[in-house]
Amino acid sequence: MLELLIIGGGPIGIAVGLAAKKKGLKYVIIEKGPIVNSLYNYPDNMQFFSTSEKLEIENIPFISKNPKPTKPEALEYYRRIATSNELNIQLFEEVLKVEKVENTYQVETSKGNYRAQNIVVATGFYDIPNLMNVPGENLPKVSHYYGNPHYYSGQKVIVVGASNSSVDAALEIYRKGGEVTMVVRGESIGERVKYWVKPDIENRIAEGSIQAIFNTNITEVRPNEVDVQLKNGEIKTLENDFVLALTGYLPNFNFLEKIGVNLSEDGLKIPEYNPETMETNQKGIYLAGVICGGKETHKWFIENSIIHAELIINDITE
Repeated sequence: MLELLIIGGGPIGIAVGLAAKKKGLKYVIIEKGPIVNSLYNYPDNMQFFSTSEKLEIENIPFISKNPKPTKPEALEYYRRIATSNELNIQLFEEVLKVEKVENTYQVETSKGNYRAQNIVVATGFYDIPNLMNVPGENLPKVSHYYGNPHYYSGQKVIVVGASNSSVDAALEIYRKGGEVTMVVRGESIGERVKYWVKPDIENRIAEGSIQAIFNTNITEVRPNEVDVQLKNGEIKTLENDFVLALTGYLPNFNFLEKIGVNLSEDGLKIPEYNPETMETNQKGIYLAGVICGGKETHKWFIENSIIHAELIINDITE
């Protein structure tokens, strides 16, 4: 019998596990991929918005040679925390089912079964893309994830969106020799784009190095071209080799509903929880990290979610 089972081995799941170990709780972290799986799948050249000290867990120093840490530095930091503290973390194991049995929870995974008094869901939001829902979206040329710009050198690439991920991809691919067209639903580059990057993308658009079509949506994707609908309703066809639909990601709402967590009915699907303890409407089930924001994934980050670990462990031990 475990006192705590943590679903998700990202930075926040690791923080909860570390806090649980320090309190002497019998716990396990279940992660369906490698350590900090979401960070591992971020773009290779990604740079954090936060400074390193704001990403620290339990005041363990995060040493970075950059003002804003990079993905490799973050992978090294969180991996070393997990390994040096000998956290009980089971990797490449997926949670399939959580069922309440009397006052405890029976958890079925891809590798076995567990029984726990409490559950923490810290699964983030990077696993389910926000789909465009247009014909051709399932073609191999379309991806909702971006890794390395080298792959797109010499290719005609459409980047959908104007968020941080879209802007980073557009700039990197352009600088590696790709022909980039940004298809943006709004009328400008997003206001939340990193302040040191926003002038760069706006200048590249102004000089014509990167083409941007604003107030526009993709309506169909075909093997060698893409149709976009302009603001006046006109359909324009663009020659195209690849589409990067970086339109955001969503938490696993189906999983939350299956385990009985209430979601708001205003379209944002914000889960019900007590902000003082992070416990949901289901006794013994807690939330931690960005999953707390429902569709408002921009409201929670590593730096303002770390506190969730302390709130949860304090509530369980008290």
